Amino acid sequence: MTGVAVLADALIAGLLLMGGAFALIGSWGLAKLPVLMSRLHGPTKATTLGVGSCLMASMIYFPVHSGTWTAHELLITLFLFLTAPISANLIAKAYLHGCRTEEGKGAPEMEGMPAPPSGEADWATFGHDGER
Repeated sequence: MTGVAVLADALIAGLLLMGGAFALIGSWGLAKLPVLMSRLHGPTKATTLGVGSCLMASMIYFPVHSGTWTAHELLITLFLFLTAPISANLIAKAYLHGCRTEEGKGAPEMEGMPAPPSGEADWATFGHDGER
């Protein structure tokens, strides 16, 4: 093996270990954290970094060892980094919307949240007069 291949293998091993650790921490957070809003951080932050690290290791491995480069891993990484925050945002908005009641009371962690707006305006949209 050449020096470049040994260096690439060390980098690949480090990325795989880091990816596995982040994925494990993210999965643990999803399973063990008590409230949905805190559980969202596991899959959207740690697990995304874990899968991204594994994909980076794959992007390094194949050009070094087989001499071929494909854009599959790059496209998967782009898709993952674009969809994870958007889906977490939508889940959080749905959770907040479901917890709010007319009296402003809902789940215990939502204590002190204001009541949703009156009328036809939704909590995340503008009203008819242009105000929130």
